[in-house]
Amino acid sequence: MHNSQFLDRVLNRLFVFCAVVVFFIEGFVVTLSAAAGTLDDVRSRDKLICGVSEGLPGFSEKNGSGVWRGFDVDFCKAVAAAVLGDTAKVEYVPLTADVRFNALTDRRIDLLSRNSTWTMSRELELGIEFVGISYFDGQGFLVPTLLGATSALQLDGAKICVGSGTTSEQNAAEFFQSKKLKVSFLRFTEGSDARAAYASEKCDVFTADRSALAAARSLLPEPQNHVILRDVISKEPLGPATRKDDPKWIGLVRWTLFALINAEELGLDSKSIANGQRQRAIELGAPATRSLGLSNDWLVKVIGGVGNYAEIFERNLGENTPLALTRGVNALWTQGGLLYAPPMQ
Repeated sequence: MHNSQFLDRVLNRLFVFCAVVVFFIEGFVVTLSAAAGTLDDVRSRDKLICGVSEGLPGFSEKNGSGVWRGFDVDFCKAVAAAVLGDTAKVEYVPLTADVRFNALTDRRIDLLSRNSTWTMSRELELGIEFVGISYFDGQGFLVPTLLGATSALQLDGAKICVGSGTTSEQNAAEFFQSKKLKVSFLRFTEGSDARAAYASEKCDVFTADRSALAAARSLLPEPQNHVILRDVISKEPLGPATRKDDPKWIGLVRWTLFALINAEELGLDSKSIANGQRQRAIELGAPATRSLGLSNDWLVKVIGGVGNYAEIFERNLGENTPLALTRGVNALWTQGGLLYAPPMQ
């Protein structure tokens, strides 16, 4: 073979290889481009689409006028305030536990704010990212006072209502197996159905996150006749989730959460923002203003619209609400709790 022929063949193959590489790279870029840009989508739509629970008192539920309210709802409002300057610019999408993550990855919602536990398999295998922990929870058991139980170790032979599509059934099964106790489960797709079955005495026990049990108890005809046992059998770090492919949006949602926590720590609340602390909030939010293109008063809008973490907690879950929850481990780290956010510098 002549040298010129050999050279032609080499160049030919090199051309084909380069074309394939360019095609792959362009396809990859197009894929990334199509998957990213939630912040721009929300701005162009002038509305945040937020996934919430189908109805969980204290966290996300509609009132008699059809208005959504709750701890998770207020976080949706906080993100809308940060991006759009208006807490009202939110469309709420109620989701059952078994479809919540698909709704996020299928791009039907921009943000999932629905009492969801941060786990390794969910984050590594589902294409989602938990931006932080908004509520430290743990799984427990709700029982009628007449049952006489003071510990989960007294539940041998019990029939337990549990929601499917959650971590609760596996946690409970492993707990009772480790204690060599036999129980049976009644499974329900909807948390409200599990609660209704417990209320109608189709099971002896209702198991879920303790915050969800407090919500369920508040809806029973006689809440005082039911008790949440002291046992906590799992770690349930709850928090908002986004898609993993959009770092700019992840940063926005993450630092909105951290801002609510830091605001409490620094003594910034809805009243102080209205009475002289506006400039301090503007300075605190400056890095996000520069990096994400937010308005310089985005943090003013967030705190003025929903308050800081403490205000959101007390309004929806606190001791003066039907759930009557204390801060407990959800107190700030400076007050003996686990609530801790990176500094806004």
